[in-house]
Amino acid sequence: MKLKKYIGLWAIGMIAVACSVEDRSDAYGQFEADEVVISSETQGTLLQFQVEEGDRLDPGVSVGLVDTTQLALQKNEIQANRASVRTRLARLDAEKAVVRSQLETAEKELGRVASLGRENAATQQQIDRAEGEVNTLNRRVQAVEAEKQSVYAELERLQARIEQVTDQIRRAEIINPLRGTVLATYTEQHEQVSPGKPLYRISNLEEMELRVYVSGAQLPQVRIGEEVEVLIDRNESENERLTGTVSRVASRAEFTPRMIQTKEERVTQVYAVTVRVQNPDGRIKIGMPGEVNF
Repeated sequence: MKLKKYIGLWAIGMIAVACSVEDRSDAYGQFEADEVVISSETQGTLLQFQVEEGDRLDPGVSVGLVDTTQLALQKNEIQANRASVRTRLARLDAEKAVVRSQLETAEKELGRVASLGRENAATQQQIDRAEGEVNTLNRRVQAVEAEKQSVYAELERLQARIEQVTDQIRRAEIINPLRGTVLATYTEQHEQVSPGKPLYRISNLEEMELRVYVSGAQLPQVRIGEEVEVLIDRNESENERLTGTVSRVASRAEFTPRMIQTKEERVTQVYAVTVRVQNPDGRIKIGMPGEVNF
């Protein structure tokens, strides 16, 4: 009687072991998401900041503003300097017109004196003086033109500076770059910020990545683009089945990570596999465990 009892218990145990082996998934891992830290691009007081943890933001939405008063004053000063330089340019244009008029008169005088010289009615000294006047006025025209080029260069420098300050003013408005959920905030309204200071961290949680590890023996079953079965915990005893797509397979092996289940598996090397899973209702959280069947 006792022998039959022991045999029955042994059979039940073997069935349980067999079931547990059959219930094991092909790979295990944790869900991840690409996280982006949004930082300030300029320096100043954070006048507006409308970001809270858990907010869902769309790309292109303005979420904050850094004080641009000093930048606006700089831009006004540069624009005033540019207007002053343009006045110099107008003065040089007027001066060049006067010199050119004098040059035309001098060239006519040179022609007349040269004609008289050919008739021996003018001395060589008079001819030389007329030629000298023409040469002097030509050099003045060249000098005015060179100064104008210098003024043009100054105007270009000031215009570049205006565009630089304008870009800094534009960057003072904090624009959210991608669709996602705010995971954490690192600053508050009215705080001082500087270029590179983190403001908030955001991630698109509508598509999650499950990173799992497979052995070399399993690798032939894994193909990029293939749909696979993904399991997540529904409750303490049940799983929920989802569909995922293999997006990446590591090109080289690495040592087994801690989440691998058995000692036998922990002494081998494995390949990392990434499975993308749609998460429109937000059921899957970062760090949640998941299982994959290929």
